[in-house]
Amino acid sequence: MFNSIDALSAFVQAAELGSFSAAARHLGKSQSTISEAISNLEVDAGLALFDRTARQIKLTPAGVQLLNHARQVLNSHDALKRQASALHAGLEAQLSIVMSDTFQSREFESLLSEFAERFPLLRLECLADEDQDVLHLLHTGRAHLGLIRAQASYGADFSALPIPGRREMAIYVSQQHPLAKIENPSVAMLAEHRELVLSSYMENSNAQYSPRCWLAPSYLMLLEMTLRGFGWAALPTWQAEYFGQNQLVQLKLPNWPRNVQVDVIWSRHAILGPACSWLIDHISQTG
Repeated sequence: MFNSIDALSAFVQAAELGSFSAAARHLGKSQSTISEAISNLEVDAGLALFDRTARQIKLTPAGVQLLNHARQVLNSHDALKRQASALHAGLEAQLSIVMSDTFQSREFESLLSEFAERFPLLRLECLADEDQDVLHLLHTGRAHLGLIRAQASYGADFSALPIPGRREMAIYVSQQHPLAKIENPSVAMLAEHRELVLSSYMENSNAQYSPRCWLAPSYLMLLEMTLRGFGWAALPTWQAEYFGQNQLVQLKLPNWPRNVQVDVIWSRHAILGPACSWLIDHISQTG
């Protein structure tokens, strides 16, 4: 049963969604089929994966440890399917990539040059978005690949690989902002001034320093608002240096700048062509 991809998918989906019935609906199977598959896994392992005594199922300590292994098996199986598809399928007509502004890499630019030479007839589309909006574009098929700030969990519908190297985020203000005149401001001082924050981040996080904030859909717009002195913002350091016109001041705060891991991510349900598979393999190796 440990060789059954369907059983492992049932296990991961039930763990992610919190119930056998939700996993059954998501996978298009009956609840009894999901329950039986997971029970067989437990028999094979000689371990209980879920605690069923409460109204809502909960992973046992053994289930928590085995969940990551199950995800890795599913990722490996997805890689096998992806490679087989690349060998069998013809070249796709278009590849759409949605990129977070947290990602910027000279290696990636060099990689695109090689990509252009290898797939000269393919139409490449680059989109910009962040966090859950990236997942939505991948889930709906609007984009094939995402370069996203690493999330704690993507669920069973997505495969992801870390991109080598780390990127930085730092807090910036304009040269005219009151905080720019303080050599070592405290985090508490941020609450006294307007925060400029990414819309998608606010929708999916409770993190907020200031009771006053303005929202914007992209880091580039946040940068423009910061330049105009409307408040302070956490921005990708590469973007502040490249587009900041030497008019931004990076605040020296505890635990800032912060490193950001970026992942390449795609839907497990998508059929990926040779160009997409090539880019996944190379970007996960070089960044």
